[in-house]
Amino acid sequence: MKLEALLSEKYVALDLEAETKSQVIERMLALVAGSALVTDPARLSEDVWKREREMSTGIGKNIGLPHAKTAAVTSPVVAMATLRDEIEFDSIDGQPVRLVFLLATPDSMLAEHLKLLGRITRIAGRDEVRQKILQASTTLEVLELMRDEEKDLPQI
Repeated sequence: MKLEALLSEKYVALDLEAETKSQVIERMLALVAGSALVTDPARLSEDVWKREREMSTGIGKNIGLPHAKTAAVTSPVVAMATLRDEIEFDSIDGQPVRLVFLLATPDSMLAEHLKLLGRITRIAGRDEVRQKILQASTTLEVLELMRDEEKDLPQI
């Protein structure tokens, strides 16, 4: 399982407009709510917000990574957005966020959940990759970039 296999054009938003962390997370949840893999959008929202209350998912380097292990999905779901404006996200490095990934995996897939979190962090944490994502003008560019970055990484 690779990120590029989980991402599709409909789950990538470029220049997402939001003014607050809450708006960003709600818009990311709305992005995936119609997925056939999401069986309970309300539960997904509950679980993502529960995790966010435990500790901010602003992981540093201008990246937000709201996530949850949840019974609301039947298989891993990933969405990604670039933000039009920087948003305060209570990040561990104190920096605002411009790039957001949403990850939801079934409760039973703890190992895969952790591996996907690590893969997102590894790829997006690289300055040159992050800049290319932020400068992309189409969702296809983003998907191609993710494919290129993952080509030498092992399957999860």
